[in-house]
Amino acid sequence: MKDSNSPRSETRSNALWGSSSRGGDTRSNAMWGRGGQRRANALWGRGGRGVVLGLVAALTIAVPLGATASSGGSNSGKGNDDTFIAPGLLKGAEKNPGQKLHVIIQSSAGAADAKAKLSGLGANVRKQLDLIGAVAVDITAGKLDSLRKKGGLTITADAPVKLSGTVNYSTQMWPYASGVAYGWGYPLSPAPPAPTIAIVDSGIQANRADFDNGARVLPQVNLASLTPNAAGDGRGHGTFVAGIAAGSAPGFAGATPNARVLPIDVMDDSGKALTSDVIAACNYILQNKAALNIKVANFSLHSAAQNHFYNDPLDRAVEKLWFGGVFVAAAAGNYGSASGPSGVLNAPGNDPFVMTVGAVDLGSSFYRSDDTVAPWSAWGSTEDGFAKPEISAPGRYMVGPVPSSATLTSERPDHVVSAGYMQLSGTSFSAPVVAGAAAQLLARHPSWTPDQVKGALMVTAAALPGGSHAGGVGELNAARALGVTAPPVANSGLNAFKASDSSGGLTFNAASWIDVVKSNASWADASWGDASWGDASWTDASWGDASWSASSWGDASWGDASWADASWADTSSEDGVEGESGGTAAVMDGAAAAALQASSMALPAAQVAVDPVVP
Repeated sequence: MKDSNSPRSETRSNALWGSSSRGGDTRSNAMWGRGGQRRANALWGRGGRGVVLGLVAALTIAVPLGATASSGGSNSGKGNDDTFIAPGLLKGAEKNPGQKLHVIIQSSAGAADAKAKLSGLGANVRKQLDLIGAVAVDITAGKLDSLRKKGGLTITADAPVKLSGTVNYSTQMWPYASGVAYGWGYPLSPAPPAPTIAIVDSGIQANRADFDNGARVLPQVNLASLTPNAAGDGRGHGTFVAGIAAGSAPGFAGATPNARVLPIDVMDDSGKALTSDVIAACNYILQNKAALNIKVANFSLHSAAQNHFYNDPLDRAVEKLWFGGVFVAAAAGNYGSASGPSGVLNAPGNDPFVMTVGAVDLGSSFYRSDDTVAPWSAWGSTEDGFAKPEISAPGRYMVGPVPSSATLTSERPDHVVSAGYMQLSGTSFSAPVVAGAAAQLLARHPSWTPDQVKGALMVTAAALPGGSHAGGVGELNAARALGVTAPPVANSGLNAFKASDSSGGLTFNAASWIDVVKSNASWADASWGDASWGDASWTDASWGDASWSASSWGDASWGDASWADASWADTSSEDGVEGESGGTAAVMDGAAAAALQASSMALPAAQVAVDPVVP
């Protein structure tokens, strides 16, 4: 089997506020509060996999029921005697008062009255719903308490509406082998809404089935300085990356099919970018993370410069994201060699804080015994002695969406497998698998820090055959990661060197770190000595020894000057392997499906019942 570790526990989160244990027999409904058995609705998440208690015939869409009373006659959702606020909204507001909410406010006196009662609360009225005397509003959660004091209102969530029976599935093996399929959910037990994933790349062709015809794609941010740069995605690389992270087309589901995507275009139509444009993308993410709920950023690119991480401007920019609560997945690079370590020498993959991802070849079976690190996947020490990548994920012979007009399509027509889809390879396509897995974890644990997400993914990774660190600690096992409730904190050794900067944020104090490194070669042991790493299937002591190399650091610490030549220091590019020939994507056939269901990553019976490729 793929591995012998199974998820020992599973956490279910609500859509906006956090998580709750599956243990016990309690169920909740966002409209009615708690009472007796618990089942959360689609907005707030899910509890146990119980029987659907109410069936409405002949409906093609699932719409949440409006609330008219609280559980057991309780007044917990009320302030003024004739104003009702769904208890789940109030409970969430207590925990996260700064969260922006989408709500519908009905008034017994009509839509105009509902709108008037929002005066002074800073709410954004999106639509006036005269049919029911209501307004659709974006409002800060903490303002709900003011509305409870006003009469004649009924306030419920503006919950997502999705076609009933929608099923995420893939004909490829990688979503099942990496465990991300375990977190997809299914109609009777949908996955909690995931945070927004920022894709810093070449843009996205949004209006296609992979992204619900654009419904999950935020307005594209165009920051590319180089030309030519066609509207949307002239290169095609960004659309492919986004499809792996969050695609939802039938047969082509990505890692987190319900995540919103923020496309930030920094590349021209040849796959080149200015590093300064990538840094500008980091700034945009940081400035808009709260408003757009951005908690994950994917960088399937690397700088042409080779610097110490503490001098490199792109490394500093992604660290700002990490310290600001945004998980960063970065491609390791495609300049590796099967003969030995290449080093991971370029930003942002060389940064010790972020999660750098190598590429795995799944071989011909579902079993992990024939999985290997792709020969071109970069690995080894950075200039500063840090072992990279930390983890690996499928990245060889991947099939994903690419616009038919993109330059990738015209350059590699032999890799087009069907209209609008290509087979490509690269760590560019491993990184979004991990980005999607991180989004799944944050959907269930929205309060987790990037260090905790990194820790959960690393501690549950499955060791690869051979025992080398070419694939980091091992191969992504997202199914097992979903069972983690108390993750170890990655980067704990490095965190001691974070300091406040002049803007009130955090920065890395390189001078202090260098002073410690010079006098204490075992400084990194603190990162891996915690008992919470004890559940890892790989050997934490072994990785602890390899995670930082004093000899590698000594070789590179000859000076503070950049390695980069000024004539090409401000360029970045996508990875270069994409058109690799000689193999085909591993498919999810009957043998693979049987192996999946015999493994620790087996899908729930109810999910199997609706998945057309897993009988």
